[in-house]
Amino acid sequence: MNRIRGKTAIVTGATAGIGEACARALAGMGVRVVLTGRRSDRLEALAREIAHTSEMEPVTAVFDVRDRSAVRDFVARLEREGVVPDILINNAGLARGLHTVQEGSYEDWDEMIDTNIKGLLNMMRTILPGMIERDSGHVVNLGSIAGYVVYPQGAVYCATKYGVRAINQGANIDLLGTRVRMSSIDPGMVETEFSLVRFRGDEDRARTVYEGVDPLKAGDIADAVCYVLNTPPHVNVQQLLIMPTVQRSPYAMDRRAVGAEKE
Repeated sequence: MNRIRGKTAIVTGATAGIGEACARALAGMGVRVVLTGRRSDRLEALAREIAHTSEMEPVTAVFDVRDRSAVRDFVARLEREGVVPDILINNAGLARGLHTVQEGSYEDWDEMIDTNIKGLLNMMRTILPGMIERDSGHVVNLGSIAGYVVYPQGAVYCATKYGVRAINQGANIDLLGTRVRMSSIDPGMVETEFSLVRFRGDEDRARTVYEGVDPLKAGDIADAVCYVLNTPPHVNVQQLLIMPTVQRSPYAMDRRAVGAEKE
């Protein structure tokens, strides 16, 4: 049964990886997608692709979730155009660097905290009031195994994902008495641009992360998102931890090759 056909979903960070996969999967289920991200060329290309195969025309918006004013302007635009979001996929996020706290970069810390935590909150703060007023809606936050287990040289990134986990749990309590649902999808290793972004375009270093393993793919996470969204209204999957079979924790990996960074 398809319970989300005809609904409207905002997907942040839709220009690559998990966000892009979610956009395609949702459009394939008859959901109208609102694609957001910072790279206009990628957004428009994805929108054109979806428009050819989807039942409904996608909407695009170029902005950075860290920019609170831009987020407000985006939501005001949706209201003017009569676009009512039933679903919010809080996917925008990133890791920067792999360093000890004593050697870490203030710039990297700010970018991770402002995107992964404040950006997520900016979207929730502007979208949730309308959902509560309508007494309907579903927010899906993209977390990580890093929100459960801290690994060396990843303290700040892990802290942001612990933060996502705490916000997801706390907001679920705050939503008690409404029909608005909130879920967190928490993946282990997923092969996307994650490591390329973390290492600022160093392709050789990024490639070593996935050597010798069979990681999750972006489509696997999109499948999980669609499952959670498609559950009956009385079901709220608050947390879903999803790992590749070869990984049981950040420290337990069945790796056929040696010498990779942890994600």
